[in-house]
Amino acid sequence: RLINGLIKVTASKAPGMMPSTTLFNRTTNLIVYLFGAFIILQNLNIQITPLLTALGVGGLAVALALQDTLGNLFSGIQIIITKYVKPGDYVKLESGPEGYVTDIKSRNTTIRSYPDNNLIIVPNTEFVSTIVTNYNMPEKQLWASLDVGVSYDSDLKHVESVAIDVAKKVLKEIEGGLEQKDPIFRFQEFGDSSINFNIRLFIAEFADQYLIKHEFIKQLHERFNQENIEIPFPIRTVHLKQQITA
Repeated sequence: RLINGLIKVTASKAPGMMPSTTLFNRTTNLIVYLFGAFIILQNLNIQITPLLTALGVGGLAVALALQDTLGNLFSGIQIIITKYVKPGDYVKLESGPEGYVTDIKSRNTTIRSYPDNNLIIVPNTEFVSTIVTNYNMPEKQLWASLDVGVSYDSDLKHVESVAIDVAKKVLKEIEGGLEQKDPIFRFQEFGDSSINFNIRLFIAEFADQYLIKHEFIKQLHERFNQENIEIPFPIRTVHLKQQITA
């Protein structure tokens, strides 16, 4: 308990150390217990070498019988050692689930979905064998991206000025927005019925993008209406060929 306590305190103060997870704490307990058992056996003058041999033979049989369990165990150890994912990180799996990592156990990694707040349980072997996007690495702060289209009749310089002005206002007023980097505005293409642009806003963490985008869309729509900037509906021109029969 003392060692586990020291590990938790040290891990919280030193970001580069191993994360304090259930698997890491239990592994520490096991090592301490085994070390204590060997000391007791030595003090009782019991030979350890034959015991280790017997444990090796028995361990081989157990390993064959518990391949899936041991696979998850070593996969969990691999997750902890590589430090690519740790509790508190926001991750997204290739298969779709995403959320905050809450714990890494001997059999599975648990994820708390956002904003549903449901618990997602992923076997460790599946976690290490799939593509995982960690939105907290290498930095927690990131860009939130949004695509918008305006009418071909619009003054593009004015559109850019209004969009950036709204973006700065949202970043200043809404929690999770960061003002140290200016919004990035870029026109992208001549679309079928609009000139499309992309705007990026710098935010504190991945989950903040939902509220930031929500407020930006509302305020941008309001300002566009005030400035008579049109966001056009998709337009299709259909030519009907009339066949004249004699």
